[in-house]
Amino acid sequence: MRILILFFTCILLFSCQQEKKIKKPTWLFGTWERINNEADKKTYEFWYDDFSGIGFTLQKQDTVFKEVLHIVTKNDSLFLQVTGVNETPTFFAITQQTDTSFTAENKQNEFPTSIRYWKDKNHLKATVANDEFSIDFVFKKLNN
Repeated sequence: MRILILFFTCILLFSCQQEKKIKKPTWLFGTWERINNEADKKTYEFWYDDFSGIGFTLQKQDTVFKEVLHIVTKNDSLFLQVTGVNETPTFFAITQQTDTSFTAENKQNEFPTSIRYWKDKNHLKATVANDEFSIDFVFKKLNN
C-alpha cells in the first residue's frame, strides 16, 4: 500500500512540474512588402528572430504610419504587443494558433479588436478588424 501511495505521489509531482510549451510563430520572420496597398503608398513589416517587428507605411519619402510589434509571453500565454499607435502599449491576447496562423484579440481596444496573421504559400496575410470594419493586408516576402 505504501508503494502504491508513493507511486501516485511521484506521478502527481512530476505531472505538475511539466512546463507548458509555448510555440511562437517563427513563420513571421523576414522582410515583407504589402502588395495590396493604395497606389501612392508602400507598407512594410520586418519581423526578427527575437519576435520583434516593425510595421510602417511610406507616402513618397514620408513615414505616415509606424508601429513596433512584439510577440511576448505573460503568465504562460502569448500576446501581440503593439507600441507606437497609442500612448501606451496595447496587448492583444493570442486566442487561436496553428502552425501557420494566429488570432490575437483585445475587445477593449477601439480598433482593431482582433488581429489575424496567416501564411498562405509565399504570402503573409493579415486582417485587422472590429465588429463594423476590417482591413486586409497581403504581403510578399522580399529576398534578404
